[in-house]
Amino acid sequence: MNTPIPKALTIAGSDPSGGAGVQADLKTMGALGTYGMSVVTALTAQSTRGVAGVRAVPVDFVRLQLDTLLADITPDATKVGMLATAELAEAVGEYLPDLANTVLDPVMVATSGDRLLDAEAIGAVRRLCARADLITPNLDEAAALLDRSPAASTDAMRRQAELLLDAGARRVLLKGGHLGADATDVYADADGTLLLPGRHVDTRNTHGTGCTLSAAIAALRPQRESWITAVRDAKGYLTGALTHADALGVGHGHGPVHHYYALWPSRPEGVGSRLRQAGG
Repeated sequence: MNTPIPKALTIAGSDPSGGAGVQADLKTMGALGTYGMSVVTALTAQSTRGVAGVRAVPVDFVRLQLDTLLADITPDATKVGMLATAELAEAVGEYLPDLANTVLDPVMVATSGDRLLDAEAIGAVRRLCARADLITPNLDEAAALLDRSPAASTDAMRRQAELLLDAGARRVLLKGGHLGADATDVYADADGTLLLPGRHVDTRNTHGTGCTLSAAIAALRPQRESWITAVRDAKGYLTGALTHADALGVGHGHGPVHHYYALWPSRPEGVGSRLRQAGG
């Protein structure tokens, strides 16, 4: 009997440039062998150069999206990204206890530096952290959640990850990609903390890295025996997507990572050629 394909849901904002948000999540999930589904929480006007505007989807319609979807399909994992307002954060939080393998990326600021979360919503996201199975803040997001200065060393990262656990988080992946040359992250749960060193990739094309990593963890968790294994493999996938990012040539700012680097040939016309052959 065939093994069912894992199903993963992303609850996040839309990025017209395709490098972050729902679009990046669905690309990631598909690339990692998972059937992706989406509930849109916000519309953004953005490109690789920055964010020009944000419009939150009305809470009632986000609830309608979730209720309609979940009445028909049960996700094997769920990633939560941009929530934009306190009302959205509170509403989505009501669904998390009934969802499996939930990953919360507490999105607050885009790669371009543009703010994606209003001040009132930060408190709601703090409360949401206690309802997710894993949270994946970067240094600035962890600092905002804790109302502290960003960690400036791996020791400080360990301490802040522990403080997030003390505040109610079940598991924490504190991302240190902007701290030093070795791209070390800190994973923390009830068993302690663990350093996860990585390889720093020299590229300006980093749009959507946080979205991609959290979506990758959600996509891989149903396919792996533990959270830490899913996190390690997701980190490896992101490193590959960053390594190949310059090959895309998308946009004039911080371009996207290459979500399909392992699936696309080096020459894009190869894809069309194979599709023409398959279609006769």
